[in-house]
Formats: sequence, C-alpha cells, structure tokens
Amino acid sequence: MPTGILLLDKPEGLSSNGALQRVRRLLSAGKAGHAGSLDPLATGMLPICLDEATKIAGEILSSRKLYRFTIALGVRTATGDREGEVIERSAVPQLATERIEAVLEGFLGPGRQVPPMYSALKREGRPLYELARSGQVVEREPRPIELFELRLLGRQGEQLELETRCSKGTYVRTLAEDIAHELGTCGHVTALRRLSVEPFDNEPMQTLESIVLACGRGEAPRILPADWPLAHLPAVHLDALQAGRIRHGQPVHLCSTKDAAGKVRLYEQERFLGLGEADGRGSVRPKRLFVS
Repeated sequence: MPTGILLLDKPEGLSSNGALQRVRRLLSAGKAGHAGSLDPLATGMLPICLDEATKIAGEILSSRKLYRFTIALGVRTATGDREGEVIERSAVPQLATERIEAVLEGFLGPGRQVPPMYSALKREGRPLYELARSGQVVEREPRPIELFELRLLGRQGEQLELETRCSKGTYVRTLAEDIAHELGTCGHVTALRRLSVEPFDNEPMQTLESIVLACGRGEAPRILPADWPLAHLPAVHLDALQAGRIRHGQPVHLCSTKDAAGKVRLYEQERFLGLGEADGRGSVRPKRLFVS
C-alpha cells in the first residue's frame, strides 16, 4: 500500500470525497484523506494523502492556495455559483478597468469573511449545506482570512476573470459576491480552478484517467514522499537508540536541538519517522509518528 501524497487534478462535477475514494480504490490504499476540499463545480489541485501520510494532512491544510475564477456580474444565486437557483438580478454599472482594479486592491491583506450557507461547515453535527437545502439560514461568525494577491486577468461583457492567492478558509464564492457588491451589483462564480496549493506550486498534477492508465500498465503513479511538504520544519536525525525511545513515546535529549522550539521532522538515518516537538532546551518528544 502506498504512503505519500498524490496531487490530483480534480475534474468538474465530482466531489472531493468522490475523487478521494476513486484514488483510494485504484491504489488499494487502506487510508486516504484530502487536504482542502473543492466544490464539485471546481477543478484543480487536490492533494491526497495516502495511508500514513494522512497524519500530516493538517500541515497542508494551513497552506496558501492559488485560484483562478470567473464572476458573472448582475446575477446572484443561492449557492454563489452557477449551479444554484437565481435569487437576485441587478443592473451592472459601466466599469472602467481602473475602477475594478481599485476595488480588488481593497480586498488585499487580512480581512474577515462570513462563510456561505452552502458549505461543509457543521452546526450541531449537520453540514450547513444540508440546512440550506431545507431552507434554513443560521448565523455564521465571520472568520479571519487573508488575500495575498488578487488581480484582474481579463473581462468579457459582464464577466470578470480573476486570480487570487489566499489563506486557508477563504471561500471564493463569497469573495466573488463581495467583489460584485463593491462594484455596485451582484454576481456569482461560473468557473473555478485551483491552480496550486503551497508548497506544491511547481509540481505536476495527475488526472484520474492517467492514474487508471498507470495502474493498468502495472506502474505506480507519481506519489510524493510524506515529508515532501514539511521542508520548512527543522530536521532531527536520530540514532537507533534514540529512535527506539521516540517510538515508545519517550523524549530524547539532543544538543543539536537546544535552540529549536516547535514542530520538527524526525528521521532514523534517512527514514522519515514522523513529527516531533522540540522544547527549545534540547528535548524532543514524539508528536505524530508513522507506523513502521
């Protein structure tokens, strides 16, 4: 069974969990988890952690994402995208490019965003989208987000093509509605693609079709090592005795980590053991270990 990370190019019309289950079955993986869901409408990078790599999925979830999306101005839908029922129509004012770019600039930096009702966030154990489908609307607390880039790629009629690099927890559908509101109208997302998830910006994605073909030829698709996205964490190399103590849940003391504090990568020689926690005084304890 594979352990590592597969970068799937999720197709349109398939839920993130549906794509995950197909990959899991194709690769006969015992466990699998995705790092950041995509709407069925959306396409693009969906990191899938296989088997023991599911233990580091949380490290990827906190990464920045790059999206390309299209807003249709003048129409708002219940879901914020083209799959929802039209609930509002509004005239679209004459918009100079300078005006659009000025509005986009105002969204840059830290901000707060109210999650949409059509989302997987849960209220008393039920996803919000289930409540929305039954006609219920509940209060949602604004959540902190940050936009690092937001630029206009092009415009055609009353449609704008945009690209944004944003923090985790950013809902592009809500961002599109907010942009349209600031432009003096309403709007919804008609196309959405996640171009990359840090730190996989320059890594190629694989389609479901390419995975099927590879498996049919008896070949393994490209799977990144589980420690690939953890290069920003300090590496701690252990000898056999120290590794044994770590595996039994015991801390070890190392001169090399006396100035390190926080999460670290643990290795026995060159084999990745999982994540540890350094206390800044030379002690390292296990945090999330892989099963040998």
